[in-house]
Amino acid sequence: MSDKQLRSIRESARARISIWHGSVRSGKTIASLVALLLGIRRAPASGLILICGRSLQTIERNIIEPLQDPALFGAVASEVRHTRGATTATVLGHTVHLIGASDARAEGRLRGLTAALAYVDEITLLPEAFFAQLLARLSVPGARLLGTTNPDSPRHWAKVGYLDRTHELNLRAWHFRLTDNPSLTPQYLADLSAEYVGLWRRRMIDGAWVVAEGAVYDMWDEQRHVVAALPTMRRYWLGIDYGTTNPFAAVLLGLGEDGRLYAVSEWRHDSRLAHRQMTDAQYSAAVRSWLGRHQVEPEWTFIDPSAASLITQLWTDGHPGVTRADNDVRGGIRSVASALAGGLLYVHESCADLLDEVPGYSWDPAATAKGEDRPTKNADHSLDALRYVVHSTAHEWRHLLTTSGEPLNDRLPRADHLNSSR
Repeated sequence: MSDKQLRSIRESARARISIWHGSVRSGKTIASLVALLLGIRRAPASGLILICGRSLQTIERNIIEPLQDPALFGAVASEVRHTRGATTATVLGHTVHLIGASDARAEGRLRGLTAALAYVDEITLLPEAFFAQLLARLSVPGARLLGTTNPDSPRHWAKVGYLDRTHELNLRAWHFRLTDNPSLTPQYLADLSAEYVGLWRRRMIDGAWVVAEGAVYDMWDEQRHVVAALPTMRRYWLGIDYGTTNPFAAVLLGLGEDGRLYAVSEWRHDSRLAHRQMTDAQYSAAVRSWLGRHQVEPEWTFIDPSAASLITQLWTDGHPGVTRADNDVRGGIRSVASALAGGLLYVHESCADLLDEVPGYSWDPAATAKGEDRPTKNADHSLDALRYVVHSTAHEWRHLLTTSGEPLNDRLPRADHLNSSR
């Protein structure tokens, strides 16, 4: 372990609140888990031991599974026992309660309990009220809270209410950068850096608490990212943003033989412009007719998860590979931004509505003032469809990202036009 990791473990034993924050893969989580194990071993006889996170699944993935890895924790790993889905685990002979906190209602799960030790995974993803209530529950003499987080907005409640007040509170914090993890190889650092651009590079790679402002896709360059010709496609996927009074948008994403991603075509219906609404059955027929004209059958169709009725209709009509899209907005924006910046994602000139939306897509200043990262909800329907399909297929293309941000090759793809039907 690095000197910073070891120092943070020692110093955390003397603070009521200990927070490890900074870039991804910087060693902060391992240091905090060692501090957690020591804290459990020395925990007061009275009071509960808690591990809190966004959900039970994230706690299992981010905390329990690493603790059970003998490559990380040796023989101690055998003393961490948990049945997947259970809300308790046994660690070093102590019962540990696992609490998911996905929304403000989670605060109620803490009321009435008394805790001696609490570990919080990804503090910035939890509701502020839950965190405050958790601190109030740590009433046993010597009780402590340990937590980790990646950076967020500099106006986030965790930064303003706690990290910026270390001189006022019984709190110690350690800021980690990638260079603080001695186990990372240069190739891994290069690959990881290629996956984050703009706002996320500054947060996740540099470990900076920076504000989201201006254009969401500030790397967008119409001269570079818009193409008039398309290569032969090896694979297709489809993203759909569902709307009845709002526009309905479908974006077809292709993986070309040149190893690039292309938004090759779009289909859109705006009931306000057309002066008529369409039923789910009509949407299903229209989308399948549009794909049929292009002689395309996508491997998967990723749909706005809230559009349950359309998903059912497409299933009924035999549309292949229908599934709910990954609707992590920030994660989806990061995937699209990484693909654009990495010279991997391009848009065919026929996708007029998508091209109209990209330049005006910006961060909501009112949300930014509250410490939240949220784009403006205006003229974003084709962009949402693109985000659904790009983010939901990230595991298929992320390895294609370049570290230089230059196109994967300098040769323009050969002509193979697809005209959009709108």
